[in-house]
Amino acid sequence: MPQWLCNQLMSAFQKKDRRQIRLLNDCWFYYRAKPEKTKDNAGINP
Repeated sequence: MPQWLCNQLMSAFQKKDRRQIRLLNDCWFYYRAKPEKTKDNAGINP
């Protein structure tokens, strides 16, 4: 998890800001769901 996201989550939890927590949680799951470009599959066309 990126450090900026950890900092934002910690701040949101300390402030008990549910809207911000949900938004950051959605960001994290979107970030994790994105397919990563690796050296193994970069530039290879099927």
